[in-house]
Amino acid sequence: MQKRSVVDTTQIMRRAEELINASSNRYRITVQVANRAKKRRRRENMEDFDEGAMKAVMQAILEMSDELTQPEIIGD
Repeated sequence: MQKRSVVDTTQIMRRAEELINASSNRYRITVQVANRAKKRRRRENMEDFDEGAMKAVMQAILEMSDELTQPEIIGD
């Protein structure tokens, strides 16, 4: 059985709120997070890689909020 690492849900909620507040369209940012998570999940399935530490949506929120605060690391 794989052990899951502890995820700080307060930090994820705070970052999600930052993303929503920075966006002009709440629906659009939600769809962008979902699309990023979907791409990540597909990639993990194709590579047969199971990180297991964090759900794809949570990881997408963290990545996108990092891109918001640190524009020099913007990725796809």
